[in-house]
Amino acid sequence: MKFQQLVYVREVARSNLNVSQASKILYTSQPGISKQIKLLEEELGIELFERSGKHLVSVTPVGEKILTQIEEILALVDGIKHAATEFSDEDYGTLSIATTHTQAKFTLPRVVDKFVKKYPNVHFQMHQCTPDESVEMAARGEVDIALWTETNEKGENLIKMPCYKWSRSVIVPKGHPLTKLPKIKLKDLANYPIVTYVFGFTGSNDLDRAFFERGLKANVVFTATDADVIKTYVKMGTGVGIIASMAFNEKEDSDLVAINANHLFDSGTTFMGFRRGTYLRSHLFEFINMFAPHLTKDIVAKACSTKSKKELDKVFDSTKLLRR
Repeated sequence: MKFQQLVYVREVARSNLNVSQASKILYTSQPGISKQIKLLEEELGIELFERSGKHLVSVTPVGEKILTQIEEILALVDGIKHAATEFSDEDYGTLSIATTHTQAKFTLPRVVDKFVKKYPNVHFQMHQCTPDESVEMAARGEVDIALWTETNEKGENLIKMPCYKWSRSVIVPKGHPLTKLPKIKLKDLANYPIVTYVFGFTGSNDLDRAFFERGLKANVVFTATDADVIKTYVKMGTGVGIIASMAFNEKEDSDLVAINANHLFDSGTTFMGFRRGTYLRSHLFEFINMFAPHLTKDIVAKACSTKSKKELDKVFDSTKLLRR
């Protein structure tokens, strides 16, 4: 078994079984990749991929299990490389994160600015994507850290840490009837078309559940992944907006009114996660603590030492999170 064979298998799987694409990414030949994968399968006595003629069509069940182990092995190798790099100079390198527009615009700017000023030689990369994609990228080791609120992905191989609580606000144009109520109720919102987030972006599933539990139905007429887009459509009169409170700025949104909705919806939690076995360089610890001050180096190290989700949850059972 050769190390390069493991790299080939992983990249083919990541390239949706497109060997030609994998060969371009790895700067090698397509026949060379196919040959090495076949040699590995012969050595192991199993097939990692199902084939139709010369084409790979799916990963076999045993191939799925071995792929998980290959990812873990290559992550450990990357850790060794990072450890060597840090030993030589911990102030150089790359920090990559995957997150949503809301995090990128409303919670990260000050943290990123502070980080890059302290570590000017660390290249900071930000990937804006869906929560599911963020978790997937971190789980595959494509980014160092994922930040998310709501996701369908389980991320079972991630160290998942709670960062802060957040609340929602109802936004409407100035003079809207809802601004004249002493305290809005869900039944009041149910009378209007609603503009809010696509599922997976800032807890839209919790919103649906809140209406359902009260025997109401939310008339959601438009959804978007971007709070600024939602605000644009609210200004146009498309509907009443429901967004994360942190996404409202009194100066920038002076033609809108934000109505506190803490009594209508449960608060949400924003999480940070990285792949189990990831080697955490000093500047990565620093970024985590800048974003969530309660996540000290000792707490993060304790979380990394857990062996199961149950153990990991216990680490944060008594954690009191700030609200944003």
